[in-house]
Amino acid sequence: HVQLVESGGGSVQAGGSLRLSCSASRYTASRAWFRQAPGKEREGVARIYRASGRIDYAASVLGRFTISQDAENMVFLQMNSLEPEDSAMYYCAAGAPDGATWYDRNEWKYWGQGTQVTVS
Repeated sequence: HVQLVESGGGSVQAGGSLRLSCSASRYTASRAWFRQAPGKEREGVARIYRASGRIDYAASVLGRFTISQDAENMVFLQMNSLEPEDSAMYYCAAGAPDGATWYDRNEWKYWGQGTQVTVS
């Protein structure tokens, strides 16, 4: 079992930046950021592997968002050039099996409570 806690959300104007953080109660082999806006499906934003550092992004955030990690089980999401379309509840996820399709929310076992991002 893994407990995940997100932080760093807030309200910003279009073009602004936010940095989200995800802490975990223990080591995770990989971790992902998802987001869900009202009336929309939850969508994958980015994924990172602990050991290799391999990274994947959704096309909608490529070049604007950066996922990273440190040596203390922390994962970050730096969000630049934010747009109103980025407004959503952002969730940290862990526990996907090897070979999973990372952007499929049903592949992930553990989820944080989410942190709200609002861009106006």
